[in-house]
Amino acid sequence: MNHLHTSLRRAAHAGFTLIEMMVVVVIIGVLAALIVPNVLDKLDDAKVTAARTDINTISQALKFYKIDNQRYPSTQQGLQALTAKPTTEPVPANWKPYLEKLPNDPWGRPYQYLNPGVKGEVDIMSFGADGQPGGEGKNADIGSWQ
Repeated sequence: MNHLHTSLRRAAHAGFTLIEMMVVVVIIGVLAALIVPNVLDKLDDAKVTAARTDINTISQALKFYKIDNQRYPSTQQGLQALTAKPTTEPVPANWKPYLEKLPNDPWGRPYQYLNPGVKGEVDIMSFGADGQPGGEGKNADIGSWQ
């Protein structure tokens, strides 16, 4: 009989109580609340870094374009002049492909291009996460002048 009583007591303590399960769920929730914002901030930082890398690549391609053709593409010709020969004036005499493909910014929008630039000889920029000029933090503009 004593053996049966011990087995029943062990079986009663073998599972988790509802309170123990709720404590575990609360702990997991607190940890998630602390970790998730940090991961999202890192994702935003990675997108800004990717945009800066793209802008540097486009800037280098524009420099090669200028070396070959004595000028940068016009604003009207845009960055597409790096992947396809412009047909509008000034038509480049020594054009060749400078980029295989024109990237979009990390938020899926085309990079902006101005010739003459406001902040440099030419400006290449992304408007950031919000797609609007200006902004703070992840919405800030990222440009070739930075």
